[in-house]
Amino acid sequence: MADKQKTYDFPQDLREAQLELHQVQSALADLYQRLPWSIEPLPGWTHTKENGHFHETERPESPGWTDEEQAQVSELRTRQLALAERVVTHAFWATCDDGPAARSALKHLHAQEEESEERQALGE
Repeated sequence: MADKQKTYDFPQDLREAQLELHQVQSALADLYQRLPWSIEPLPGWTHTKENGHFHETERPESPGWTDEEQAQVSELRTRQLALAERVVTHAFWATCDDGPAARSALKHLHAQEEESEERQALGE
């Protein structure tokens, strides 16, 4: 028998803040994937087991991040922190008797809503 997940009546502003937080986190992760591995210009390296290293690793030379890239990261981090603070300190949590479960449900709410919309579009 499958457990029915409890639903919560999250205020719209909390839902919107959580959605934007998810979007900002995703944008930041995408940006990190595109950026060089080092903020500052650094030479690359190759470490091999023959040279006494436990793991073999290799990094290309890093040109470092441009001022624009550093500003983008800073802006996204600042926005992420502000949104996380808004979500965590929202007045809703004082009215909730099951905070950890509700917080988990809020984190996954957007994905569940998208899945539900996809099913409706397919006529399920």
